[in-house]
Amino acid sequence: MGSGESTNRKVSFGVDDEDRVRILRGVKLSEDVLQRMRGVANIAPERTSSPASSPQKDTGAPRSNTSGPPPQQGPQPQPGTQSGPSKPASYAKEEQKKYERQQTILKEEWARAAQREREAARKEMTNAMTWERQQKRQEAENAKQLAEQLQKKDLRLKALEAFYKEQLAQLEKKNLERYEQSKDEFHRAASKTETSVSNEPQSVERELIIVPAACNAPGPRLPGAGGGFQITRTTAVFTDDDITSRSTDPVCLGLQAQILSCYRDNRDQTLRCSDLAKEYMRCIDAAKKNLLVNHG
Repeated sequence: MGSGESTNRKVSFGVDDEDRVRILRGVKLSEDVLQRMRGVANIAPERTSSPASSPQKDTGAPRSNTSGPPPQQGPQPQPGTQSGPSKPASYAKEEQKKYERQQTILKEEWARAAQREREAARKEMTNAMTWERQQKRQEAENAKQLAEQLQKKDLRLKALEAFYKEQLAQLEKKNLERYEQSKDEFHRAASKTETSVSNEPQSVERELIIVPAACNAPGPRLPGAGGGFQITRTTAVFTDDDITSRSTDPVCLGLQAQILSCYRDNRDQTLRCSDLAKEYMRCIDAAKKNLLVNHG
């Protein structure tokens, strides 16, 4: 390598796919030595064809002395010295171009990967936005349908309320008419009974009794009796003391008061008084039946 005597050292190295020397065991080689090794690898076929070429350069071995000194011929350029610097330079350029191509390919791959990621993210965002819009549209439609259903239900409830109010008014009217009719009938019956009793202060019951006639007794004689029988007239008299008075108080008075109080407290919800109204009607019917049974 230099002017001094060099020693032989064994170096194990390997070359990767890109012709880069990888040191496995031994010393670390400098960049110049690597360049010369690459040049030697490129000019090895030329040296085998021309025996007058320059001595071979090795990384760790000295120059061989077996070939003897070169012939003294003038300043003729040696092929090794001419191709040595040019070959590594062209190889370096090729390596540089290869590196640049690899960098370009990597950049393109990175650009494509980034583009794919951007497209995937854009697609995902578009899908998310589309789904969100669909959800909002669906929620709006559901809210609209619910509002329509509530409106229909409200109208139905109002119609039912009006119907039941009308039915309740009719029931109240009928109940009032029945009450007035029952009261009038009751008072008429009571008045008729009292009038019939007051117009007959005496009730006379006549009995025809046939008894043996006394001698020279006054009175009509039974025809064909031979003067042995006569007709006797017996009279029974009833006075006002014998007439029993009747009570003329209204029937079902407690239920009547409860119904009036219920209607007064529930003016807007009169259906709550329907049970009392039904019970009152049953009470009136029972009173009418009792009156008919007791007084014919």
